[in-house]
Amino acid sequence: MPPISELMMFAGLLVVAGAVAGLLAGVFGIGGGAVLVPVFYQVFGVAGVDPAVIMHLAVGTSTAIIVPTSIRSFTAHRKRGAVDTDLLKGWIVAVPLGAVLAAVVASHASSEMLRLIFAVIALVLAARMAFLSNRFHLGSELPGEPARFVVGTVFGLISGLMGIGGGVLNNTFMTLYGRPIHQAVATSAGVGVLISIPGLLGYIWAGWGDEGLPVASTGFVNWIAFALIIPIAMVVTPYGARLAHAMSKRQLETGFSLFLLFVSLRFFYSLYG
Repeated sequence: MPPISELMMFAGLLVVAGAVAGLLAGVFGIGGGAVLVPVFYQVFGVAGVDPAVIMHLAVGTSTAIIVPTSIRSFTAHRKRGAVDTDLLKGWIVAVPLGAVLAAVVASHASSEMLRLIFAVIALVLAARMAFLSNRFHLGSELPGEPARFVVGTVFGLISGLMGIGGGVLNNTFMTLYGRPIHQAVATSAGVGVLISIPGLLGYIWAGWGDEGLPVASTGFVNWIAFALIIPIAMVVTPYGARLAHAMSKRQLETGFSLFLLFVSLRFFYSLYG
């Protein structure tokens, strides 16, 4: 049993992470998983959780937290009329399908390989947002079917395996086809809803009955961590959405590219640091 002071320190870290995750959910239309997963990994390690399930528990719990934060973020953005509801309707099967597939393969996938892929993609996207935001586009209209269905499924799969809300991928996808960054951010909140709900159920199913799980866990979701973070994240998220709409297009793009760079470096460090 770790010292009380150590547990208090990590509890405080969880609270701070909840605030940051909520702010990111509102500003960038993401679920905050890129912040929460590594924090959960550390906390569960200190708590003595079986190393064989720590990463799965971190991703599953992050996915659970994305459910209410993405719903709250989506509601805040939708009130401003910025959401592309047609795209979300077209992905109502594809994105959840990808999230369910992620839960199925999560216990067999190499976390190192997934982190490497994510780090590389995030670095490329950060460079694109920072330096080619107004000069590089794939077209003026989003792809039609079946390409759009495939994209949605892939987004759901990658996001589900990493415990993120899909905003990182969807923001770039939409802006590559000339959509305004504010619309991309708002729509990404809806994508987070489509990913997180089936993802949550999938991670509960995937970890059901695992003997290495800590107390207050249902499958690969720990409700103590959920309870510590979710209240503050829910309070902060609408302020992030308000901030997003107060920023200029370039400011939002710059902030998003810096966020992607941070995420990329963090994953590289976890692999080679």
